[in-house]
Amino acid sequence: MELKKYRRYSEITRGLKKAELVLKNAKIVNVFTGELVNGDIAIEDGMIVGIGSYEGETERDVTGKYICPGFIDSHLHLESTLVTPGELITVASQHGTTTFIVDPHESANVSGLAGIDYIIDQTENVSANVFVMMPSCVPATSIDDNGCTLTAEDMAPYLEKQRVLGLGEVMDYISVVNGDIDMHQKLTLFESRVRDGHAPFLAEQDLQAYAMAGIKTDHECSDFEYAMSERRNGMTILIREGSAARNIDAIVSGLVQNHMNGEGFCFCTDDKHIEDIEREGHIDHNVRRAIELGMNPIDAIKMATIHSAECYGLHNMGAVAPGYQADLLVLDDLEKVSINDVYYKGKVIKKDKEIALRSCPSELKNTVHVGRFSEDDLKLESPDGCFTVIKMQDGQITTKKQKKIFSDKPCSFKADKEFQKIAVIERHRATGKTGVGIVSGFGIQGGAIASSVSHDSHNIIVIGDNDEDMKLAVEELIRVQGGYTIISDHKVFDTLELPVMGLMSDAGYRYSNHKLKIMIDKAHKMGVRKGIDPFITLSFMALPVIPEIRITPRGIYDVLSGDFYQN
Repeated sequence: MELKKYRRYSEITRGLKKAELVLKNAKIVNVFTGELVNGDIAIEDGMIVGIGSYEGETERDVTGKYICPGFIDSHLHLESTLVTPGELITVASQHGTTTFIVDPHESANVSGLAGIDYIIDQTENVSANVFVMMPSCVPATSIDDNGCTLTAEDMAPYLEKQRVLGLGEVMDYISVVNGDIDMHQKLTLFESRVRDGHAPFLAEQDLQAYAMAGIKTDHECSDFEYAMSERRNGMTILIREGSAARNIDAIVSGLVQNHMNGEGFCFCTDDKHIEDIEREGHIDHNVRRAIELGMNPIDAIKMATIHSAECYGLHNMGAVAPGYQADLLVLDDLEKVSINDVYYKGKVIKKDKEIALRSCPSELKNTVHVGRFSEDDLKLESPDGCFTVIKMQDGQITTKKQKKIFSDKPCSFKADKEFQKIAVIERHRATGKTGVGIVSGFGIQGGAIASSVSHDSHNIIVIGDNDEDMKLAVEELIRVQGGYTIISDHKVFDTLELPVMGLMSDAGYRYSNHKLKIMIDKAHKMGVRKGIDPFITLSFMALPVIPEIRITPRGIYDVLSGDFYQN
């Protein structure tokens, strides 16, 4: 801090001058001591300069209100919200999230560095703190068919960008533990910075080797036992509560039952649709749910604030104390986390603020390039009537592998109420690759659902109970150059266009929300189970780093063995 500024701030802190803004008579959540402290908060130039008794040029009485730090989402993909970055940040900030640590690996897998630059440019000068983790795995694995490849050399110039904090989730754990040269060049490049993990259910010795490589976080824990195994290796657990993967209940219940205060645990959303944010909240929902599960309210708030700030080296964020940025929440009720006002750098974020859409470079549109494709590509036959099935799990993005005998002789697969067909069609280089398999636990009847959002390669993925509708769904996404679509009884029911890299809409989030609600309701009426978000769940079925089994343009892939299956 410049000496001249410090002297001015110090005079305010010592009561010699009035502050620019004072919040009077607050009940202040102190994340360092776990106390509630009564007092005024003096703010100057967007920074807290004093806690105690102060006078201000502007004073606001918050008697009876609680004030805590603004919440931090410690890991998310802005692209997965389906709307442009500025829209998501505006909506989520009204729910109390003032800091976002984003990993643009979705856009990078489609458009490379241009996709990363899009996220950085779109989040410049927004009313929130937006930091970026450089995508580590583009592609996610060597068997992926994505749009681009990023090397350590490609990433090096981004170290100079102020908002780039570190290395994004390292999904390819096999390359880490085996000492792959390209992967370890990336880890070395970010040696002095935070390196995020992605390590679902590794064997203990593999997990130790993974942590030894300097990877400090993971958001893929879906149960308390595995979270504790990662904590024993020094890793920080980012408890995820998104639209598809919901892990708060399992992990926080474990913390409460074991009388733990949440040290070493943070909150994140990872992938959360904007309509879910409007319906239930963002990180405020995570805090609220943790309190409902029995966690002390201040401990829950610490998991959403100071723990994340300390993990990512955000030294002036995450607390209500002198020298910290004035990102503050005014709460009517501490346990219900009912937010009255949100302050970013000492200024109130306006409710229902109009969102200005920023233009998208033309090269980030028209990114769906499918090669030869016909209904014949969807045929699925077995010489002995036995097929490998991808079994979905409620509330999780993990799957189970199942062998199912449908006939005692050679046959072609026919869908029924329990088993449907799933396919992934390569869409970046027009290679004509199409992988086909069987899925259970989804339930769609009388049509098909397709998406150009399929983590992390983002090829076209489709589930249906008949080949005609599946083909029509793929053709519809080619026509609109990316999006979500539902086909019912051989006709297009509706399509949400996602023309920005096949991942995001630029038509405004209210338009997207309206369409998505109608389409999700239709999917459930067509048999998709109520516990499943049809589009987000579908999007993860192609991600070959989540156990146990996935579908790719190259066929069915066993994540645990690394083998492809031919039905």
